[in-house]
Amino acid sequence: MTAFDLSAAQTELHGKNPRTILKTALANFDNIAISFSGAEDVVLIDMALQLGKSVQVFSLDTGRLHPETYRFIEQVRQHYQIEIEVLSPDREQLDAFVKQKGLFSFYEDGHQQCCGIRKVEPLRRQLAGLDAWITGQRKDQSQDTRGDIPEVQLDTAFSTADKPLIKFNPLLNWSSAQVWDYIEAYQVPFNSLHKQGFISIGCEPCTRPVLPNQHERAGRWWWEDAAKKECGLHGGNVKKPS
Repeated sequence: MTAFDLSAAQTELHGKNPRTILKTALANFDNIAISFSGAEDVVLIDMALQLGKSVQVFSLDTGRLHPETYRFIEQVRQHYQIEIEVLSPDREQLDAFVKQKGLFSFYEDGHQQCCGIRKVEPLRRQLAGLDAWITGQRKDQSQDTRGDIPEVQLDTAFSTADKPLIKFNPLLNWSSAQVWDYIEAYQVPFNSLHKQGFISIGCEPCTRPVLPNQHERAGRWWWEDAAKKECGLHGGNVKKPS
C-alpha cells in the first residue's frame, strides 16, 4: 500500500457521496474496521458488502445497553453472516468505578467518566491495532460537535506519535431521512427501539425517546448541555473553550 495522502483525500472526497468515500477507504486500507452501534453503521456494512468488500466490524458492549440493542447486534450478525467483534470494558477499572460511585453517578457529575471506562478505553484498545476506521457520523446529528468535521480526517483523539489513525465519515453529508430511505429500500435491519420513539440510541440509563420535532440527539444525556453530547468516541469533535 502506498502512503496515504490525507490532504489530497480530503480535497478529493469533499462533498462526495457515501459509496465513493467508503470505496476510497477500503481501497486504501486493508487494516480498517467499521464501528457498529446504530442504523447508520448498518447502512455502511450493507454498502461495503454491496461493493464486494469484506471489512472488520466491531461493537462496544458497555454492559448497560438496552435488551433490544443486544438482539439487534445478533440480528445484524445473522442477516449478513459476518463476524462482529464485541468489546467489553476492563473489568478492574469498571469494578473500581462502580464500587466508588455506584451505577448512576453520571446524573450528578456528567457522563464522561462512565463513558471513558465503558466505551473509550475498549475503543482505544481496538483502534491501537488498526490503521483506519469508519464511522456513521453525520453533520446534522449535532452542529455543535459534528458540523465542521471532514469526510476523512486524522483522528486526533486516538492517533499516537508513532502511529497515526485515519478516520472516514462516509455518511457525513447525508440526512437522517436519507439514511432511512436507504434502510427501507435495501431492507437493512434496524433496532426495534426506533419504533418506540428512540432515534439516537446509546446506553439504557442515558437514552430516552424524543418528542415530535425534537432534535434526534435530544434523547441522549438529556440532562447535559447540547455542546457536550459526545461520549468520547468522537471526543476530538468537542470544541475546547477559548
